[in-house]
Order: sequence, then structure tokens, then C-alpha cells
Amino acid sequence: MAICITEQLHELAAMKPEELRSRWRAVYRTVAPDIGPDLLRRGIAYRLQERGQGGLTSSTRRELDKLIKGFGKDTKISATLTLKSGTRLVRSWHNKMYQVLVLDDGFEYDCPRYQSLTQIASDITGVHWSGPRFFGLVKRAKPQAAPT
Repeated sequence: MAICITEQLHELAAMKPEELRSRWRAVYRTVAPDIGPDLLRRGIAYRLQERGQGGLTSSTRRELDKLIKGFGKDTKISATLTLKSGTRLVRSWHNKMYQVLVLDDGFEYDCPRYQSLTQIASDITGVHWSGPRFFGLVKRAKPQAAPT
């Protein structure tokens, strides 16, 4: 009889380091890395949950690979911004409150639908403005120090 994931996770909490290393070998089919018991537990728990509930989507794996390749380099890495439909974005501008509703196919502000937040930010401010930055979804990049 198979043990449910919850029970397996509870068993991990009581395992000694040598038991965790053995379990790692069984789960990953490779020698356990030289890391502490807490990280071993987390790694095993992740794999067990991944097997039972499914892993990362291919698009998420690609995004992670892209971030890993750019880690530590001077290149700017921008993560893809994803907002769930139904999310309400709120921004105060010149003492007036503005609300935008995220839709499956765009955004709704003051009844009309828009394709981008930048269009809405431009309508509100009267000048070109990055929509994600205007609504506080991204921060302005810090200036790089000049090389000496």
C-alpha cells in the first residue's frame, strides 16, 4: 500500500541525517549532496510533492534557466510580469484615486478596456509613463557606479 505524501513528509521530520541521505538516494537516484539535514529534507519533500502533484511548467523552467544564466552578470534581467485576472490595481495621483481591473485580455479603467498599463498611465498623467512602474509593479533600477 502506498503512503500518502503528507505521511511521507511527516516521516522526513523525524529522520536522522544518515536516513535522509539514504532517502535522497532512493528519491533522486544519486548520491546526496554535502548539505545539512534541513536542506536534505526540503529537497526530498520537493521531489515527493513534484511526483505527486506535478512539477514546474516548461515556461517556468525556461524562465528559471534564463535567470540562472544571467545571475552574477552585469546584464539586466527582467522577470515576466504576470497578473491574475480580477486583480485590482490602485494608485493615487494628484490627490485622486485610480483603480484598474486586470482582465484575461487586458485592463479596464474607467469603463474602457486597454491593452496595456502604459496606455492607462499615460491617460492619467498626460505624459508617457511606464504603466507597471506607475502602478508600483516594478522598481526603478538603481544607477550603476562608474568604474574606477
